[in-house]
Amino acid sequence: MDISTGHIVLSYMEDHLNNQDRLDQEWEALSQYEAEPSSTKIATDASNMRKNRYGDVLPYDHSRVVLNSAANVSSSDYINANFITDHDPRNPAFIVGQAPLPHTVADFWQMVWEQGSVVIVMLTKLTENGTAMCHRYWPEEGSDLYHIYEVHLVSEHIWCDDYLVRSFYLKNLQTNETRTVTQFHFLTWPNLGVPGSIKALLDFRRKVNKSYRGRSCPIAVHCSDGCDRSGTYILIDMVLNRMAKGAKEIDMAATLEHIRDQRMAMVKSKEQFQFALACVAEEVHAILKALPQ
Repeated sequence: MDISTGHIVLSYMEDHLNNQDRLDQEWEALSQYEAEPSSTKIATDASNMRKNRYGDVLPYDHSRVVLNSAANVSSSDYINANFITDHDPRNPAFIVGQAPLPHTVADFWQMVWEQGSVVIVMLTKLTENGTAMCHRYWPEEGSDLYHIYEVHLVSEHIWCDDYLVRSFYLKNLQTNETRTVTQFHFLTWPNLGVPGSIKALLDFRRKVNKSYRGRSCPIAVHCSDGCDRSGTYILIDMVLNRMAKGAKEIDMAATLEHIRDQRMAMVKSKEQFQFALACVAEEVHAILKALPQ
């Protein structure tokens, strides 16, 4: 990123962060935004309803992840997840979905396998304030079998209070192929809220991207509903990736609309949108500081 672009981006972010009226107006406009097309016919089919964690968070038909029904434990092609693309519709940057339920864990691993994902970003605890947010979809030790997918926990590494990293061997028992999948688990982001530390989330993102570098498969992202925390993370990541590729203009609201065209309700509160702005500003600030002046 060149210095002049950095300063333009930084002044855009800081103007939004310091000008509450402007932020309020932008969020108001975003709240009115309606995606088109927005059909969720397949998600509301009677046979699929029990696979949705929340009745009001459903994948759009046009961007949903379609499983191979022939390989599926219940001969279904449905999972509550969507593809999120940036520039290239043939190569989605992310698959984003709800946290697995006890009866959708095999579907989740099937999706990870079929989409070739080698990185999972998990942004929720298993339970929060006594409420189940996500079913544990990996073994506590050793290996577990989920339909035809054997998942072996290789290592669990606690980086800091905010996140840990797990490494899995994933084996398809039909083909005997194996792959390594790395799960980055952020622990201190409350449901419908924001993390307490911008720095911790930016460090976490850097670790994720370092592990992912050079791959062309989508990163699998989930929180509990696959919208609020996942949407915020994807918004931050997409904007920073565009900047790293030399984008001269950054429009956070337009980028969020682009993401919302692909999955409903992404980024659920003004506080989360403001947090995304602050993260981008912080990262740009750090990049500018590191450039020779």
